Amino acid sequence: GPKSKAIIARREQATVSGMALLTPVVIDHASGAAVTDVDGNTLIDFAGGIAVMNIGHGHPKVVSAIKDQAEKFTHTCFMVNPYEPAVRLAEKLCHITPGGFLKKALFVNSGAEAVETAVKAARKWAYTVKGVPDGEARILVFENNFHGRTTTIVGFSSGAEYQFGFGPFTPGFIRIPYNDLAALEAALKEENVAGFLVEPIQGEAGVFVPDDNYIAEARRLTREHEVLFVADEVQ
Repeated sequence: GPKSKAIIARREQATVSGMALLTPVVIDHASGAAVTDVDGNTLIDFAGGIAVMNIGHGHPKVVSAIKDQAEKFTHTCFMVNPYEPAVRLAEKLCHITPGGFLKKALFVNSGAEAVETAVKAARKWAYTVKGVPDGEARILVFENNFHGRTTTIVGFSSGAEYQFGFGPFTPGFIRIPYNDLAALEAALKEENVAGFLVEPIQGEAGVFVPDDNYIAEARRLTREHEVLFVADEVQ
């Protein structure tokens, strides 16, 4: 509609071109699975904020929680002045994450930041526990992987469209084929491997699901070779 077109024209003037535009629709309000644009058209939202609006828009409990928190305080930074709801959320995340081992949560701004933090943790662990010299720890990643768009991550991505013009990149990553246990086992024998960064289901590569036994066998092999197993389950 004309109002959407006008706002999108303003968007093009005010925001960088690298921030893609997938639909020519500017949203005014939404409820459940329906979104209404600034021109009054109502559409079904099949994107869901890229698969994060799991219970739809405007759920009464979510709205109530946001209002309640906004009336108390907006932001303090959890590292400066912690607050109980964040502790409660961390406890819940640890509880629902599978596995009978000690778990702790870390709140970050994006999936890319989470992945980079996991890479740092694996390398620090290899240095302090395995005795790998600083700067020599290596991380296994899949071919055709997608873990984000920060400089470190695009450096070990397989797609040239993510890398062209952005180098040089951080070294220390080894790419292996997806869903190939023999290739994984061979790579784990390489020197100074600290971690294995896994997409349990590959997303950007085309939504590939591994064989039923792959993840369990991969975990067994990494444990056998004393390599940390990092699962990026965003997609």
